[in-house]
Amino acid sequence: MAHMRIFGEKMKLVRLIAVLGLGLGVSACANVETATRNAPLELPTIATQEIAPSISVAGYNIRVPESLRVSEAELFYPLGDIVWRGDPMGDRYDQVKAIFEASVLNGIEGLQGVVPVVLDIEVLRFHALTNKARYTVGGVHSMRFNLTLRDPESGAVLVPTQVIEADLKAFGGQKAILADRRGQTQKVRITGHLANVIREALSGQIMDVAPVVATATQAPAASQS
Repeated sequence: MAHMRIFGEKMKLVRLIAVLGLGLGVSACANVETATRNAPLELPTIATQEIAPSISVAGYNIRVPESLRVSEAELFYPLGDIVWRGDPMGDRYDQVKAIFEASVLNGIEGLQGVVPVVLDIEVLRFHALTNKARYTVGGVHSMRFNLTLRDPESGAVLVPTQVIEADLKAFGGQKAILADRRGQTQKVRITGHLANVIREALSGQIMDVAPVVATATQAPAASQS
């Protein structure tokens, strides 16, 4: 399996979605009071599996900042934030954004919970292989992005930004050639991998699954980017 890590406040997704779900009566088995605007809420022990079904994605925003450096150098490991050869030469920012859009659509399919959220994704790094590396030694598709969950109506932050690393082992040499022939191109593999990473992030499966006793407060309102 590809290496995935979530940095920052590891359990914020579990805690805040639990608050929303409990407030709407999703987790009826938990005996707690509804969170108020000014008071923190002490939550009981809640397993990740009880929280995941409460999410429904109402929309998404994907940003690939032009401050990211694009490299077209044919080196084994060129310096750059965006290294992409899976599409013809063109606007690499638009190409990377299209990959994330397809990944989000695939990743959120079937999530039909009662807590609507909007996903804000900001790409921090999209470093796939150059042709030189792909058809010789292979390597790693190194991808990193920010993920923030917001309220669809107010734009308030429901889950603070999490930095998600989504590295994927890249084929090299004959293995890469054979994968291309089977239709398993870099683009196909990366899109599918990102879809799984996004889905697992939303379902909490790559959080610690150990039960927690959490304290949550209502997040301040913020406008959508």
